[in-house]
Amino acid sequence: MLQDGEIPMGPLFREMAKPLLPIGKAAVLLVHILNLLCKGLSPKKAGALWTDAGLNWKDFLSEDEDVKKFVTEQKLEFTLGEESENPSKKMLSAEELGKSLDRLIEDKANNQRILNWVEANLNEQQMTSSLFVQALMTSVCQAAIVCENPYKVDVEQITQRAKLLQKYLVDEQKELQVLYAIQALMVRLEQPANLLRMFLDTLYDEDVIKEEAFSKFGVQQRPGRARHGPQIRQTILHLAQRGRGRIR
Repeated sequence: MLQDGEIPMGPLFREMAKPLLPIGKAAVLLVHILNLLCKGLSPKKAGALWTDAGLNWKDFLSEDEDVKKFVTEQKLEFTLGEESENPSKKMLSAEELGKSLDRLIEDKANNQRILNWVEANLNEQQMTSSLFVQALMTSVCQAAIVCENPYKVDVEQITQRAKLLQKYLVDEQKELQVLYAIQALMVRLEQPANLLRMFLDTLYDEDVIKEEAFSKFGVQQRPGRARHGPQIRQTILHLAQRGRGRIR
């Protein structure tokens, strides 16, 4: 079940390692499990599971232990990811990127673990791409949807991810790109009543997206989205009124 992803590797390994960390045996246990895992999987696949789970040997070794030396001695170089084989990280497709981010967020990975995964798996070009910020925002929003009638937004989920989103939404263009991603998500969900407005309200309150980006979003509708214009314009007007209230 670990091999096919039914049991998330990250939470399982962390939980198993907890009682062994104080006595310095956590890494020994994980080495044994990984060796068993590699009898049914290729090292590359096992390494991908390790990397996707955001696992890092630093979390299981003592502070004075050299990670690279330990990994080399145990013949577990595949857990170091693409960097150990090739300094240039491979470009992930939109589907691969979305699935990896979905998995991390579904596992309730904290922001630092997601940052670690991004730095380990994406090159600078991908980290600053529209594809990445759109995939990240889509994963965050999907996880925050409460499937009731009517749909609701789990505001706490967005609040927890606010600093993570702010790190990558470095300019107005990136903010516009994630607004397009949210709009595309609403279209896929067949425009649930008020869901778009709830998302935009929360992102505005958390200073993830600024008023200027919302204003441009209201007038720069993409082809094929015109029929959703009235709802978007109403939401933008609502946010603009709230913005004036903030200043007062």
